[in-house]
Amino acid sequence: MKLQLIFLSLIFFGYSCTSPKNEPAEEEEHAEIEGNIVPLTQMQIKTADIQMGSLEQKNLKTSIKANGVLTVPNQNKALVTSVSSGVIKTLLVQPGSMVRKGQTIATIINPEAAQLQQQLQSTNAQIRLSELEYKRQRELVAGNAAPLKNVQRVEAELATLRSTRNSLQKQLSAIGISPASVSRGNIVTTIAVSAPITGTISEVSAQIGSNVDATTPIAQIVNNSRLHLDLFVYEKDLPRLRDNQTIHFTLTNNPGKEYDAKIYSIGTAFASESKTIPVHAEVKGDKTGLIEGMNITALVSIGSANVTAVPTTAIVSNGDKDYIFIVTDKKPEHHPAEGTETSEKGHKEEEKEQVNFERIPVIKGVSDVGYTEITPVTELPPNARIVTKGAFFIMAKMTNTGEH
Repeated sequence: MKLQLIFLSLIFFGYSCTSPKNEPAEEEEHAEIEGNIVPLTQMQIKTADIQMGSLEQKNLKTSIKANGVLTVPNQNKALVTSVSSGVIKTLLVQPGSMVRKGQTIATIINPEAAQLQQQLQSTNAQIRLSELEYKRQRELVAGNAAPLKNVQRVEAELATLRSTRNSLQKQLSAIGISPASVSRGNIVTTIAVSAPITGTISEVSAQIGSNVDATTPIAQIVNNSRLHLDLFVYEKDLPRLRDNQTIHFTLTNNPGKEYDAKIYSIGTAFASESKTIPVHAEVKGDKTGLIEGMNITALVSIGSANVTAVPTTAIVSNGDKDYIFIVTDKKPEHHPAEGTETSEKGHKEEEKEQVNFERIPVIKGVSDVGYTEITPVTELPPNARIVTKGAFFIMAKMTNTGEH
């Protein structure tokens, strides 16, 4: 009886030691790859169209990245006001309307304007009378029938009247009334308010029936033809900037279209407390879709440099870091469990057709013509073979997102 129990115990112990051999290997198929080494079979490399190359020295354009805002110089903006006070009778524009310099945008009623016009007409009549008196006095003096002082008195009166007429004409012209029309006997109380510059109406701040005077804006005009951008550049980048440098910029909220500008002025003082220096550039070419106040992101071209670069497709990101993959002789840190002699032989044959790739963290630099400058965080082996295409597949394999 004892011998039978010992025999059964030995059989059960032997079975328990050998039966679970295949389970870890099956679980390994879906385990996440540990470390920075990724093994791929030749079939996987062919299927994913993974291509390899080497580090290259490329002459890439270098640039400074800066943020800014679109602005219009004050000499290209205008508030529309009436020189004379009055009540608005008509408004002929609305926000977005295009206007030309001198175009009527509103009319106001001012009964007091009639008094100026009446004074001009009265002065004109007095001038005509004085001119006749002047002629008569000269004739009398020529015939020794009157003293010379009479001619001098009439000359002084005539000069005073002409000065008064000139002043009245200027006042009427300033408020938009034609002196010539008044001189023909016309008197108006409706005054036209005209645009001081050509541009687009950005705001209408008055309405029909409003009381206005010289301090009350009726509307605002902005001329976007002189649109420029204010960039804010850090102190360390200032020595690399100069006049007439080209800037490429996009709208921060709509980066699909690129615009060009050229630097015309570099600031000499910090902008408030931001420790940045304002740089002014004039927008060139097409300005469609650009409005004052829009935020922009700009690249200032500062030349070119010979740098270590790889195709942009060779760089992949994971989290907030960037990586490239190189071919390596290193082995993955996580190996399949050992099995029988047959499985060990199959595993060795599989290893022969595998290629191991190592993930290398890099710091990206400038990008141009499909290449990006890189600075490896760790030293690369000499003549390292770089994955130039298909790096995304390898990263997916490493993070276990492409297993299936």
